[in-house]
Amino acid sequence: MTDEKLVASHYTHGGLLNAISDGIAKLGKTVASVNIDDLGPVDEFHIGARVATQSFLDQLDIGANHHVLDVGCGLGGGSRFAAHAYGCRVTGVDLTHEYVETGNVLCTWVGLSDKITLQVGNATALPHPDETFDRAYMLHVGMNIADKELLMSELHRVVRPGAKIGIYDVMRVNDGDLTFPVPWAAEPEGSSLASVAAYKAALERAGLKVIAERNRRDFALEFFAQLQAKVANAKGPPPLGLHILMGSTAPIKVKNMIENISRNMIAPIEIVAEKKA
Repeated sequence: MTDEKLVASHYTHGGLLNAISDGIAKLGKTVASVNIDDLGPVDEFHIGARVATQSFLDQLDIGANHHVLDVGCGLGGGSRFAAHAYGCRVTGVDLTHEYVETGNVLCTWVGLSDKITLQVGNATALPHPDETFDRAYMLHVGMNIADKELLMSELHRVVRPGAKIGIYDVMRVNDGDLTFPVPWAAEPEGSSLASVAAYKAALERAGLKVIAERNRRDFALEFFAQLQAKVANAKGPPPLGLHILMGSTAPIKVKNMIENISRNMIAPIEIVAEKKA
């Protein structure tokens, strides 16, 4: 199985739209009344969910006149937040056909299909002309992309001079074996973690200047502590949540993620870079 097929296979659910529809019904809503806040618990597939998305994207100074690229968009949760919060136009790209198809339906449900286009594509071979976008970002994507050099080169190619690029990925902070499965990979062969230094070097070699960096380890541990408390106090999983995406292995994946972060082997890291004007 190729790396591309391995990644797509890992994330494919098989009945995702129906599962989300069922969750919406359990919330007492319909596809006509659901909003982006309702969808947030299931379509923000990264540490910190909506809180992390806003804190991260606010650093990119996104304007209503901007065309923004969401790399590895998944279900498009970040895309919908950006379009709603900043009024911008967003194009999202993801390997997983089911995520893209489902995400486009969700955009229609919340009335944002005129601002958002989600499409199947590979981040290392983006289907866009040079200098198409004013901003670009990734939310927990690079852990599934081995060739960081090619990834950063493509990001540099498709953004305009002066554009900001944001990366919020889980990165290596110390050497050692990790405990699997984790949300982005069932086994080590599916994981392409890299160090902060490797990301920054790849960005700089691509012609992008790093202008900000933030380690979100403490934020992540607090987020998971709150998540565990909610689970402990609840009678069952919420109508909409990441358990829908991760399936029956969700508890062990979250447990292993917490363990790996607690051991200071990995951490969610934000990096903001800029293309020379």
